[in-house]
Amino acid sequence: MEKFVKVNFLGASSVVTGSKFLLETSEQNILIDCGMFQGLKTLRELNWSNLPVDVKSIDIVLLTHGHLDHVGYLPRLLKQGFRGKIVGTAPTLAIAEIILKDSAKIHEEEAEKANKEKYTKHKPALPFYTVEEAEQTIKLFHSEEDDKWISLTENISYRFQYNGHIIGATFIELDINGKRFVFSGDIGRTNDYLLKNPKTPEWADYLFIESTYGNKLHPKEDVETILEDIIKETINRKGNLIIPSFAVERLQTLMYILWQLYKQRRIPNIPIFIDSPMGNNVLDVFKHFPNWHRLTTEEYYAMCNHVNIVQSYRETWETIDDKRSKIVIAGSGMVTGGRVLTYLQQLIDEPSTTVLLVGYQAEGTRGRQLKEGVHEIRFFGKYYLVKATIKTIESLSAHADQEDLLNWMKTIKNIPEMVYLIHGEPTALDAFRTKIKNTYGWHVKIPQLTDVEKLII
Repeated sequence: MEKFVKVNFLGASSVVTGSKFLLETSEQNILIDCGMFQGLKTLRELNWSNLPVDVKSIDIVLLTHGHLDHVGYLPRLLKQGFRGKIVGTAPTLAIAEIILKDSAKIHEEEAEKANKEKYTKHKPALPFYTVEEAEQTIKLFHSEEDDKWISLTENISYRFQYNGHIIGATFIELDINGKRFVFSGDIGRTNDYLLKNPKTPEWADYLFIESTYGNKLHPKEDVETILEDIIKETINRKGNLIIPSFAVERLQTLMYILWQLYKQRRIPNIPIFIDSPMGNNVLDVFKHFPNWHRLTTEEYYAMCNHVNIVQSYRETWETIDDKRSKIVIAGSGMVTGGRVLTYLQQLIDEPSTTVLLVGYQAEGTRGRQLKEGVHEIRFFGKYYLVKATIKTIESLSAHADQEDLLNWMKTIKNIPEMVYLIHGEPTALDAFRTKIKNTYGWHVKIPQLTDVEKLII
């Protein structure tokens, strides 16, 4: 009997977000990641559609890591009938739990606010999923160790391998009938402030590799000096520095750098407010999984004690009303939601305010609009003039750049039968495709959303 694997590209195909790859085999159906689309409205609207596959036939979900665009669709999967196991490393599941609960709470609050203030065309506006649905999803979580082969069936096994990027993140190796399928997930960078260097694959018959920065090299910036200068400038202006930040990894990295700058006496003891309930919970994950990062226990506590953790929405307003020059780090990183919106709504029209963008800004997000220099921006149904100074630091990205990606692939001993480029915008995908062909001479494909590949094995 002919044996094959059918690969369904259900997300992160010719776009960056919405990671979902279904492998249908004669023995088991395996979903790699289950993320939400983010960014452009046309993409976000796809989240509301059911998957074009038989969800009830999916046996297991394997998670590369806990980011929303890799786990945020899980409660919708349950709504469509999935009842299998959701498997990841212990820190990945801890992060996924935080993100799903936080995301569900925001969905509920936004639906309630839209209905109350009537800025919705839906009657009524409904949350994408509820806290209760997120909690039902978390009950299916099952953790496995990294660097260990786990048998699913007689002919299928998988392994999680440390990948940097964020705490708990891995790439996934699947052995199906002796063929090696490698899903890169999001690959971290070498010499990260908090994380160890990613491991690399040694064999890949079919490689599915992220391409977020497939056309770029991270600038060789001196992050500490840039931050030092921006902070001194903020103090001179008697203004506020607002840093929209991803709650996972980026926020902890910023805390670490700011603590180091203070310790080295490069910046004064300016008040630093961390306003991200999710970010606070992620700090606990760092505490509970010391083997997954580079911080010592002493460094961890010293870094935490150097900042003010905002605990409630009331404290958010107290922080805004505080007349001192200050640094506020608040979620979310692409300015799509979260506490940072409240700060920007109040302070973005003040010339003394600086907004510092410190990560990838997807198409269609407010972060991308600010980066591209819009003169006004919309929050909660109203427009606000942008009089603040907008700055960016590109090199704090947790993603590998083109050079890192090529180096990550370099340890593969065989010639893959096919390399599939995923997680990228069209220009990045095309540039990376050409680079791989010129560097290694490998066959490369750029799958589109909903493509299906039948691979004979």
